[in-house]
Amino acid sequence: MNALEKRSIAALASVYAMRMLGLFMVLPVFMLLGEKLDGATPALLGLAIGAYGLSQALLQIPFGMLSDRLGRKRLIFFGLLLFAAGSFIAGASDSVYGVIAGRALQGGGAIASVLMALLSDLTREENRTKAMALVGMSIGVAFSASLFIGPLLGSIAGLSGIFYVTGALALLGIGLVYWVVPSPASQTQHLDTQPAREKLRQVLADSRLLRLDFGIAALHLVLTSAFLVIPVLLRDQVGLAPTHHWWVYLSVMAVAFFAMVPFIIIGEKKRMMKQVLCGAVAILTVSCMALAELPHTLSVMWICLFFFFMAFNLLEASLPSLISKESPAAAKGTAMGVYSTSQFLGAFVGGALGGTLLQHFGVNGVFGLMVSVLVIWLGLAITMKRPSHTSSFVVQLVDIDGRGVSAVDHALRGIAGVEDVVILADAGAAYLKVDKEQFDAADLGQFTFVRP
Repeated sequence: MNALEKRSIAALASVYAMRMLGLFMVLPVFMLLGEKLDGATPALLGLAIGAYGLSQALLQIPFGMLSDRLGRKRLIFFGLLLFAAGSFIAGASDSVYGVIAGRALQGGGAIASVLMALLSDLTREENRTKAMALVGMSIGVAFSASLFIGPLLGSIAGLSGIFYVTGALALLGIGLVYWVVPSPASQTQHLDTQPAREKLRQVLADSRLLRLDFGIAALHLVLTSAFLVIPVLLRDQVGLAPTHHWWVYLSVMAVAFFAMVPFIIIGEKKRMMKQVLCGAVAILTVSCMALAELPHTLSVMWICLFFFFMAFNLLEASLPSLISKESPAAAKGTAMGVYSTSQFLGAFVGGALGGTLLQHFGVNGVFGLMVSVLVIWLGLAITMKRPSHTSSFVVQLVDIDGRGVSAVDHALRGIAGVEDVVILADAGAAYLKVDKEQFDAADLGQFTFVRP
């Protein structure tokens, strides 16, 4: 990577991570600190936790499409301002209704696909996959860090303090984008990172993608629901003061992260992603059942949470890879847009429905919801076809007019390892789905520009 690419990736990954850190810091403490809000009930607290998910889900795809017309940076600034405003409104509110409004406004800054599109504008094709992986790593680190930074910050500054820090991080993100991130010389629609209206029907009709979309919705429904009850169980059943919850989450997440790495390697290298996926869903299901039924001692809860977060981290890392592999050529951005929408809808339903069940049926009602959804997901995972092991590959074509689109398409499909081809004649580019074990990029030499 050149210096411009390194600077762009570092800055945009930092913006993405700070935004996710702010969203997730509140999860492990909200049910404990939110009890003091005026009008607070378990149902309304659950709605407040999940409220950001609904606005994120509604605006995720429109923001990505609008960035082509209005400009990447302009939309990012607008989204981060909405996020900051929502954070400050939630921080200043003494009422649960004010916090719900603030959380919903936070979610209005649905700039994930816009950040990815800007990253694509600022990186060369050969470095784009690496850049996306680095952003993905920053999100994982931010989520893990949020689970122990949230309780620590909550014990010092309270719930309002967490929201104010979140707002400040959003403003810092605006500064990073304005002063550090270069403005691209030109912007184009990147079908591997942005949703496209004409690809929506194709993606929504793909049963394999829909199973994965249900999976990410179920995963975040379970995560959001879990934080309605786990902090309360640690305080009321285990007898652990909220100021000490941070070290439980820190120790669990650290061990769980390293425990899941071998399974990722096995799934990718041995082409056993379906077995890894089904195993992780099964472990998550059993851990939720154990949290519901076993005595709530510190050692039992630590072990249950270890398996819970090991499976969660494994699934969170695996599902985007599977979406990428299963999405049609030139539709990855749209597939990821639908996937992200499903993720945030899951978070909203987990908070809103989980909170209602908690109010009327107690802790067992929430665990019943979690286990029921996971059992459905496990059935869908077991019966799905073995995932493909293809990767996206974008090439810039040369002399496409002279050869003819049909001839080039036919020739590309004849290359070993190429499974799908979409040619964009206006852009002079081809989107390929390739099996890297059989595909050799050198075979494309006659079709593409030779890069220096």
